[in-house]
Formats: sequence, structure tokens, C-alpha cells
Amino acid sequence: MSGFYDEGELRRIAINLFYGWGYNFYRLENQLRADDQMVRSQASRLLGMARSSVERAETDYRHEFIRTPTREKPFPDPDIVTGARDLERLGAEIGLVGNRLQALPVPENDRMTQRYRKEAGTLQALIHTDEQLTGQASLLQTLLDGKNGLWMLEHQADIKEGLLAIQQTLRGREEALIGRVA
Repeated sequence: MSGFYDEGELRRIAINLFYGWGYNFYRLENQLRADDQMVRSQASRLLGMARSSVERAETDYRHEFIRTPTREKPFPDPDIVTGARDLERLGAEIGLVGNRLQALPVPENDRMTQRYRKEAGTLQALIHTDEQLTGQASLLQTLLDGKNGLWMLEHQADIKEGLLAIQQTLRGREEALIGRVA
């Protein structure tokens, strides 16, 4: 039972297990990897909130402008239906960007990466794009929060420009990850 109190032996066993599991939580790279995943999760949450705002506005828009069919007017106004579909597509586009953000990879935590690539440097470079993604997601969420469907349809070009900027930042992040050098 004395082995349970031998700090040197316990430390050796723990470190051996950590390395066997491919993880040592005391390394800077692991801290940066965890931070990157947390930041992307929060930015994705902001995009989810933006999508919810669009979906809520679409529902309200449909309730307000698409009336119950009557004999005189059995079909809704095509412009109103087009607007509702535009809002629906906008929500779907925001959802796709949020899903893509969540699915972005981080540098692998394996021996080859640790030996031949500068993982910490790559993760440090990703901080810039993480900051930009978070700022862009926050701006989009703030832009859409509390707005109605008519406002969103009138400002659809600005909203799509924001989505395009986020997608460009995502591409830049992917390039930074792929472009890491030894």
C-alpha cells in the first residue's frame, strides 16, 4: 500500500498515462486548443441567436401578412410569400455558417504534430481569426436582435454582407490552419 503515497511513483504513472492518452493538460497547446473550442462555441451560440431572431421575425411576418384564404382571395400575395421565403433562406444560411463554425478543426494533438509542427504558433495565429469571428457574430446578432421581418427584408443586403464577411474569416482560419509550417 505504500506505493499509493509515493509522490514520485504516482507522478511517473500519471504522466505516462497522460502521454499514452495523448494528452497533458499542463501544456500551453492544450490550453490554447481548449480556448479555441470554447471561443468558437460561443461565436456559434451568437450565430444561433441571430438565426433565432430571423426565424422569429419570419413567423411574425407570416402571421401578420399571410391571411386566411377566402373565396375572393384564395392565395396570398406572391410578394409576401417571396418575402417569407427570403427570411426562411436567410435563417437557413445563418444556420449553415454556425454549423460550419462549430465543425472547424483545430491542430491535432498527436506526436507527429508536436514533433514536426509548431502547434502553439498555429494556435496563437488562430486567436486573431477567433477574435474576428466572435466580433462578426456579435455584430450580426446585435443587428438582427429585435428586428421585424420587414426590416430584415429591407436590410437583407447588409445582413448577407455580414454573412459573407464571416464566411471569408472562416476561410482565412482554414488557410491559417492548413498553412502551418514546421
